[in-house]
Amino acid sequence: MTTLWQASQQLLAGETGPESFTASALHAAQDPAKEGARVFTRRYVSQAAQQATDAAQRWQKQQSRSAIDGLPVSIKDLFDVQGEATTAGSHLLLNAAPAVANASVVDRLQQAGAAVVGKTNMTEFAFSGLGINPHFGTPANPWKRAEQRIPGGSSSGAAVAVADGMCLGAIGTDTGGSVRIPAALCGLTGFKPTASRINQAGTLPLSTSLDSIGVIAHDVRSCWLLDSVIAQQPLEMQEVDLHRARFAIPQTRVLDGLDNDVADAWKKAIHTLQQAGATLIDVPLTELDELNSMNARGGITAYEAWQWHQQTALAQPEAYDPQVLVRVQRGSHLTAQDAEVLYQQRQAWQRRVNAALVGFDALLMPTVPCIAPGIASLDDPQRYMEINALMLRNTSVINMLDGCALSLPCHTAGSAPVGLSLASVHGDDARLISWSLAVETALNWRS
Repeated sequence: MTTLWQASQQLLAGETGPESFTASALHAAQDPAKEGARVFTRRYVSQAAQQATDAAQRWQKQQSRSAIDGLPVSIKDLFDVQGEATTAGSHLLLNAAPAVANASVVDRLQQAGAAVVGKTNMTEFAFSGLGINPHFGTPANPWKRAEQRIPGGSSSGAAVAVADGMCLGAIGTDTGGSVRIPAALCGLTGFKPTASRINQAGTLPLSTSLDSIGVIAHDVRSCWLLDSVIAQQPLEMQEVDLHRARFAIPQTRVLDGLDNDVADAWKKAIHTLQQAGATLIDVPLTELDELNSMNARGGITAYEAWQWHQQTALAQPEAYDPQVLVRVQRGSHLTAQDAEVLYQQRQAWQRRVNAALVGFDALLMPTVPCIAPGIASLDDPQRYMEINALMLRNTSVINMLDGCALSLPCHTAGSAPVGLSLASVHGDDARLISWSLAVETALNWRS
């Protein structure tokens, strides 16, 4: 599989044009043997082909708009596209008023010349880490596809689109892990930046305090490249030496109850990084235990989601995915006073965690504690809620911190996909992605 980074380097070297990459992606999206029917809620076949053709002419004239001019990317189904209803994976919005303008990230992709191949499926209203969607279907995980395992969510279609070659990179959102979870479960790389780096105008919200826009691709450089297109300020990667790395490994919460596949991959990754010269330090970080009580009644996410959904959830509850509705309705029990307490608790918690991380280059943790379970096994509502909470447990830490994080594969090629997460504090994105590239190189997971 050619990565977004590799494709861009071939374009820059004049070795090829973008048409073949986009044609291949469009073909994969229409291949009945793949998951295109469940990956996309809308396709832009003729538009993407034309974008690639126009970009090819610009490359020939050495007038390319960006390093991804004409290359195929996808956008999650909660970004506005002018003239279209933004459905957010829900039948409730199929007849919503068309967007009057593009989302900011869509404008930036168009300005860069990207060939946007379609809008990708997602958990309804982005309110789950599993990726299940009863309205548009659930795209199956690429690993052991016949077993029909979950893709992870909420950016489910985004991850499967990249894994199945339907695009070279995908734009998603991440409120509690919705870019990193599907990346981890599908054997990909997912980057959640500091939220304020990406303009969220024209993006349907879940929780405005925690929402962020991120990217999914095959590797760190591809994520960096795609992020540089949609961000207001591109990151400058630096060459770093793992012999100088000081990584913190929290001993609270994030290592609890790992399944055998994740535990084995995690131990091997840690050993590899130690052999590469990194200093790994166990830190108690007991502050993470406080998140259970802060979120016990649904937390900030439920409160803010209810503010957006209240009218519709009361008028048409039967139109929602029942599992999503339950989570939305939790917010109805939280008052404005409750929310103010939560916001104050979060700020105090952030200050203490930030202080505990001074002197470390990044946090290390497994992205999720278990490999992808079967879709059918989550038909039981109780198991759905249990596995959903487990999937979100580690990743949501960084959203509460308003930090940045990247998940990259750490499993042995051919085995169940497992993600290794590197994370850091607010605004530390450039250093984080530089360290992530060094870690990726050390793991060399594809070998």
